[in-house]
Amino acid sequence: MATYVLLHGAGSDSWFWHRVIPLLRARGHDVVAPDLPCDDDSAGLDRYVDVVVEAIGERRDLVVVAQSLAGFVGPLVCARLPVDLLVLLNAMVPRPGESAGQWWAATGADAARRAQDVHDGRDPDAPFDPITTFLHDLPPDVLEEALRHPPREQSDRLFADPWPLSAWPDVPTRYLLCREDRFFPAEFQRRLVRDRLGIVPDEMDGGHLAALSRPDEVVERLEAARAPRPTVSHP
Repeated sequence: MATYVLLHGAGSDSWFWHRVIPLLRARGHDVVAPDLPCDDDSAGLDRYVDVVVEAIGERRDLVVVAQSLAGFVGPLVCARLPVDLLVLLNAMVPRPGESAGQWWAATGADAARRAQDVHDGRDPDAPFDPITTFLHDLPPDVLEEALRHPPREQSDRLFADPWPLSAWPDVPTRYLLCREDRFFPAEFQRRLVRDRLGIVPDEMDGGHLAALSRPDEVVERLEAARAPRPTVSHP
């Protein structure tokens, strides 16, 4: 059995994984889902990694799952601890020396989202609406719960730190994208993963917050990701 380390994205907390955690535990796995210090203006990348490492403690057989902004954090955990597998879920993929603030322009993420909005018939200049962007595919009961869940601010501090590794960590890496993601459109993610990791992503239906909208399928995909595959060298 594995120890799944589940890392949420920006302005969130471990509640993001609350539908996934019991499914993994029912399969006999241990689960660690720390609350990252996203609302702490003093917390840079090192502090995020410290929080994760402290939560893991002496656990081993680690599978790190990093969603969205946690794509900047998950690989750093792999550089600090022996990790069996890293899974990126609709995640940012950094390059050495690149900050999370620089990532948007470097990858063309904003332009890709605007183009997808136009393609799908949404106004790219409309005021931000979390339901339209993030919560559009949640079941009604989960949507209601999500709207009641207290939001957390995301400090800008994290976006300033250059990603400190000189290369991607030497750990098997999988990428899982969701084809209805409106925040990081699917074609954008395919290009990002090809260019920066040199791998072909796994794909499933769902939006950016698939752990809330499709927890059963997320768990199935995570379990499938643990199956041995040919080794891929990262650029």
